[in-house]
Amino acid sequence: MKKIYELELAGRKLIVETGELAKQTNGSVLIRFGDTVVLSVCVMGKNTITSDFFPLTVLYQEKLYSVGKIPGGFIKREGRPTDEATLAARLIDRPIRPMFNENLRNEIQVINTILSVDQDNSPIMASLFGSSLSLGISDIPFDGPVAGVVVGKIGKEFIINPTIEELEKSSLNLTVAGTIDAICMVEAGSQELSEKDMLDAIMFGHEQIKKLCEFQIQIISEIGIEKKELAIATINEELEKSVREYATKDMLAAIKIKDKLESYQHIEEVKTRTVENFAEIYAEDENIEQILKNVRKITDMIESDEVRRLITEEKIRPDGRKMDEIRSLDAQVDLLPRTHGSALFTRGETQSLAITTLGAIGEHQILDGLGIEDAKRFMLHYNFPQFSVGETGRYGAPGRREIGHGALGERALAQVIPSEEEFPYTIRVVSEILESNGSSSQATICAGCMSLMAAGVPIKKPVAGIAMGLISNGEKYTILTDIAGIEDHMGDMDFKVAGTRDGVCALQMDIKIKGVTKNILKEALAQAKKARLEILDVMYDCIDKPRKELSPYAPKIDTFKIDPEKIKDVIGRGGEMITKIILDASHVNTVNDKYAVKVDLEDDGRVIIYHTDPEIIAKTKEMILDVVREVIDGEIYTGRVVKVEEFGCFVELWPGCEGLVHVSQLDHKRVDKAGDLFKAGDLITVKSLGIDNRGRLNLSRKDVLPKPKKEEK
Repeated sequence: MKKIYELELAGRKLIVETGELAKQTNGSVLIRFGDTVVLSVCVMGKNTITSDFFPLTVLYQEKLYSVGKIPGGFIKREGRPTDEATLAARLIDRPIRPMFNENLRNEIQVINTILSVDQDNSPIMASLFGSSLSLGISDIPFDGPVAGVVVGKIGKEFIINPTIEELEKSSLNLTVAGTIDAICMVEAGSQELSEKDMLDAIMFGHEQIKKLCEFQIQIISEIGIEKKELAIATINEELEKSVREYATKDMLAAIKIKDKLESYQHIEEVKTRTVENFAEIYAEDENIEQILKNVRKITDMIESDEVRRLITEEKIRPDGRKMDEIRSLDAQVDLLPRTHGSALFTRGETQSLAITTLGAIGEHQILDGLGIEDAKRFMLHYNFPQFSVGETGRYGAPGRREIGHGALGERALAQVIPSEEEFPYTIRVVSEILESNGSSSQATICAGCMSLMAAGVPIKKPVAGIAMGLISNGEKYTILTDIAGIEDHMGDMDFKVAGTRDGVCALQMDIKIKGVTKNILKEALAQAKKARLEILDVMYDCIDKPRKELSPYAPKIDTFKIDPEKIKDVIGRGGEMITKIILDASHVNTVNDKYAVKVDLEDDGRVIIYHTDPEIIAKTKEMILDVVREVIDGEIYTGRVVKVEEFGCFVELWPGCEGLVHVSQLDHKRVDKAGDLFKAGDLITVKSLGIDNRGRLNLSRKDVLPKPKKEEK
């Protein structure tokens, strides 16, 4: 039976409908948030699977009909997820995953289908709410609810779920998710917000999250069904005890090796040796395959337990650093001579090579998603080849991790990118991760920032990033600066903070536990600021400000304005005029030639010309100005004869502007044929007589000649 529930949140209605749609799922809800409508469902597989991980999948399915669009291309249907959809799915996955028992082995899928989009009411936040609620009312074991909100800041005021117009004025775009008791996910971009303001914004958002969670609890208490008792992957206690006695001492010694690859090699040797030992012991057991899987899992548990024990109890990190110590830093620029800007940033065994490329505004990225933004002029792309961790693996299209890390770096650096008016270029930064041992996304921000400065992009301030970690045993916790890979893998929190000397530009927090407190967040932000300033000092010693000159291989620009009504004249019929200008100015045979000048014509009359050769830019500008120049009545011009007829000659004053000097206007004396005085190619000085009623420009040579003296009688 259909039921409807309503909640007013920050002046807007959130409506939940259940019992009518997708009734064969384990749980389904239709969420209406303004005119945004999302169907959230969850489904659980009937049988357990044999994998060693919890099989949860979260999908965010964008439907272009939701914004009244027809998909592009030939197929005319939605294809692979956009980057925005991938990021949305990640954002929903991160807060709900810790709410499951990680030892569950039934496949669970949570699918959000975006049916209608009102840009002022986030379909992502509606999907997060719907995902949690569909799980809550289902028979799937789920320790929720969770919910999320977006927080903006205009002036000194925080606002919940800002509209598109409010976001344009906001110095903060913060997405925060949590339970009634704690924060479990944070993602933010901000214009150098202070650590105090960022913390206040998170806690401001949490107050609204509590209301959303209470709303879910009310609905679940009315229509929720009893949770199923599912089989949990367990390990025989005697087996676990035996494996721990055999492997713990050697595992601890391997963990304490400071070099990453050597440590990982010894850890793997301990695991392999342990499995081989118990393979002999249980050689005759009919369940030997499952036993050895459990042995391998126990060795993983030993590794995790010893890393966490070392840090929380003995205050010793695997590589010997202090809790707030950053690994060795190195910064370099100009490694690649032919790129527009390049930089290498190394932090311990993590290394990012970043390359900046500048292009014409017309080379921006076209976006085909549900947002109102249809193009992007600043892009950061992150590549993580398997060789960066000394392994073989898949090479192909970027996965969720690469898209997510690239988006985080882009969000941080976008806060300091100059406006299009200040710097009319499309800007692309690519981060190639050459080595990785923790927090390559933050190394990307550091390298990317330096490559922008090396390329001459006038960024407002340098930006650096650092990743913080958390190890908690329930009573005590330890916050770590600059987490290495093993600390990230075995820890409870990955808290990335990027910013300038004056404030935070981007924030992302993922946790594996069910939430963190305000005190933990406050301490982590303060520790991150100290580290960020240290990194900025190293970057500053390498390059202290953006270069004033662009690379000789980067396109140079000239910008000027013409009457917007004249744009059509510059383009010409079917693009004929602009094509002629590009070919003639560039001395090429095709506008697609890589040496051809690029011209962007904006609707407001701005003309932007790009080329590496300033002379070609000047020639292009002159030709465009010739097209838009207007002949002034009575003015005198020098032109070239382009065609001679008996009745007069046609004169080109400048390219695209021709007029007729009638035979009667060639001289004070009678001229029978124009060819008696001029031939094609001759220069001629004329006066404009204006445009006749047939739209033709009339010129006179006679009016610029001295009048003949009257003969004396």
